[in-house]
Amino acid sequence: MAKTLYEKLFDAHVVFEAQNETPLLYIDRHLVHEVTSPQAFDGLRAHGRQVRQPGKTFATMDHNVSTQTKDINASGEMARIQMQELIKNCNEFGVELYDLNHPYQGIVHVMGPEQGVTLPGMTIVCGDSHTATHGAFGALAFGIGTSEVEHVFGDADPETGARQNHED
Repeated sequence: MAKTLYEKLFDAHVVFEAQNETPLLYIDRHLVHEVTSPQAFDGLRAHGRQVRQPGKTFATMDHNVSTQTKDINASGEMARIQMQELIKNCNEFGVELYDLNHPYQGIVHVMGPEQGVTLPGMTIVCGDSHTATHGAFGALAFGIGTSEVEHVFGDADPETGARQNHED
């Protein structure tokens, strides 16, 4: 029986699969923002680990930014702290950051396709529920939680598990 694009991409990215366990997938691109990444970076730091593939990880500020100004202080104290932490963490761990003054800065799940980070056939993850929209570009994309963000930082192959195909 013919495979769907989803099945082909999923199968091509399986790194390890134990019987009755969730398979580990290789992740081609990891998109990061200021809300779901601080705890993940802290986890790496606590265990003396580095971002395994910083060249495949792209960060931007998008969830807490002001729509009126590029001033980091315009979004409130918690937002400012999260954005400052993202700057610090990206510098420390060597992750490319599209900050408020960078020409590529934008909505995390939009800037990937706009900047050519998202390509057909890739696996893409981000701590954002809209990440699945990268599927429109022929990618296999998942929104993930903070603990999975840390796992991808350190290993580049999180347990994602196969999703269900929906038949029309």
